[in-house]
Amino acid sequence: MSLTVTVAGAQQEVEPGTRAWQLFADDPQVIAARVGGTLVDLSRELVEGDEVEPVEMTSPDGLDILRHSTAHVMAQAVQEIFPDAKLGIGPPITDGFYYDFDVETPFTPEDLDRIESRMRKIVKEGQKFSRREISDDEARAELADEPYKLELIGLKSTAGDAAEGASVEVGEGGLSIYDNLKRDGSLAWKDLCRGPHLPTTKRIPAFKLMRSAAAYWRGDEKNKQLQRIYGTAWATKEDLEAHLHRIEEAQRRDHRRLGTELDLYSFPDEIGSGLPVFHPKGGVIKREMEDYVRRRHIEEGFEYVGTPHIAKEGLFHTSGHLPYYGEGMFPALEVDGGDYRLKAMNCPMHNLIFRSRQRSYRELPLRLFEFGHVYRNEKSGVIHGLTRVRGFAQDDSHSYVTPEQAPAEVAHLLNFMLSLLDDFGMDDYYLELSTRDASKDKFIGSDEDWETATKVLEEVATATGLELVPDPGGAAYYGPKISVQARDAIGRTWQMGTVQYDFNQPSPDRFNLEYVAADGTRQQPVMIHSAKFGSIERFMGVLVEHYAGAFPPWLAPVQAVGIPVAERHVEYLERLAVRLRAEGIRFEVDDSDERMQKKIRNAQTQKVPFMVLVGDKDVEANAVSFRYRNGEQENGVSLDDAIDKIVTAVRDRVQV
Repeated sequence: MSLTVTVAGAQQEVEPGTRAWQLFADDPQVIAARVGGTLVDLSRELVEGDEVEPVEMTSPDGLDILRHSTAHVMAQAVQEIFPDAKLGIGPPITDGFYYDFDVETPFTPEDLDRIESRMRKIVKEGQKFSRREISDDEARAELADEPYKLELIGLKSTAGDAAEGASVEVGEGGLSIYDNLKRDGSLAWKDLCRGPHLPTTKRIPAFKLMRSAAAYWRGDEKNKQLQRIYGTAWATKEDLEAHLHRIEEAQRRDHRRLGTELDLYSFPDEIGSGLPVFHPKGGVIKREMEDYVRRRHIEEGFEYVGTPHIAKEGLFHTSGHLPYYGEGMFPALEVDGGDYRLKAMNCPMHNLIFRSRQRSYRELPLRLFEFGHVYRNEKSGVIHGLTRVRGFAQDDSHSYVTPEQAPAEVAHLLNFMLSLLDDFGMDDYYLELSTRDASKDKFIGSDEDWETATKVLEEVATATGLELVPDPGGAAYYGPKISVQARDAIGRTWQMGTVQYDFNQPSPDRFNLEYVAADGTRQQPVMIHSAKFGSIERFMGVLVEHYAGAFPPWLAPVQAVGIPVAERHVEYLERLAVRLRAEGIRFEVDDSDERMQKKIRNAQTQKVPFMVLVGDKDVEANAVSFRYRNGEQENGVSLDDAIDKIVTAVRDRVQV
């Protein structure tokens, strides 16, 4: 008797015992299947009524499977070379994978070369990934020499929450082990894993080990420090080469290196990890960003407010931050016999401003904005230059609206945010909608409130016509959010600003915010959070990498530099400087003793947008010569035209 299964939406009759791979035997790109919505190995035996979808290697799920399979091969190679190595966790990550190991000494670059060579041998052998289910006790017996695996078995259903990447190994339900089998059927290696995996190691087309680093077990600084090896794997060799090229370009654009070379900012150890300081040139960029976004907020109907850096601990209990976000806040400070906290968010204090007097529906939307400096207790392992810091300024706003006004306000904020990104030259973006995971207890509020809030955000986001990507479970504890995901000049995606719908903080259980409605009744407003940059620091780090330090003139610390051919031309440039500075242009004259060519190289190294060169012929013609960052030169430009060219480029925020 045959079985009826549905394959890619079409019913199909198959013989009993048919496995998923037989449905896709003619398509080498299919490396796994989705049966009833669950990812499974191609070796999965089908049953009556199964709904089966192919999973191609180039799909997001397919790449995760490829990378997790490659992580297994790497772990096998490590234990073959270093038999005493103990296994941690090895999940797929964006663009690659990693695996943690407990070894006596850290891995060296030479070790990585040996491991990669052994991996190629394992791939060539075509070992089969074979899944078998196992009881907890059997798993403990088989993995008795792997203490970290035993710990995961003990955690089991909660391990995914308790350890980054652990969900690939254990979770709710039973356990399984994947055996790597040689062609004669003998066991080469095994690992605790939920799968799925590629059919064989030979299906791994292109990979490379990237680096090693220290990592605390389960991401907890109180635990032992393990050695983590990072790698990458791709569906084709061409994809791998393109990825490695992107990495080279990213290294060239690294904002930490460019920050030093351009003298923008630094991260002194004496101050502390994740706490940057801005040098004068970096301060110019920061001021331009702040002045711009402050003016734009005022134009968009916001009122500027200011709040302190610390507050009594009780305020953050009221807001819900301590119960639901406490791990992200710094420990309490004792002041006058009471506990205070550095603020991680500005919203609780803005709520107090709203509540400071009776509000009428005529005042709504009430829009409050500030550059609020906040502090978050990020783990040391995730701090990264300006893009992940412990202290930063948010261009933070909160709109208080009636429920009926909420959709229009969300649209207003979203359009504001996108126009801001356009002005900063980041015009390739899509939207992400973060919603609640009802199975988790980290979210507060009723199902009805969440449904209403999510519907508002989804409808507004859809109306923009932009790509909208779901992010289930990614909402804040108090409500869903839209985030703008912007792609930079080399195609990397960065989360930028957010719009969040909050029906919880205004509630009677929290701040009990009210306004007097048209009928005289007291009603609860909706609170909409929005940060356009996200943070000044992070946005600047992204901009440095997007422009590779070559900012458009309006943001450049030095917008133009005058370079005299000889000392006798300095006075002419100083007269030009007076006119340009009167137009608000940041203009410097390089009157150093360096030769002209060295001055040009210095300006190019500092990525100054305009180099204004002056020699005898220029003085005689009341003109200058322009030299641009790309090496092009334009001679015989009249002074008036030169001034107009620079002023116009700055005013129109164009790149040169």
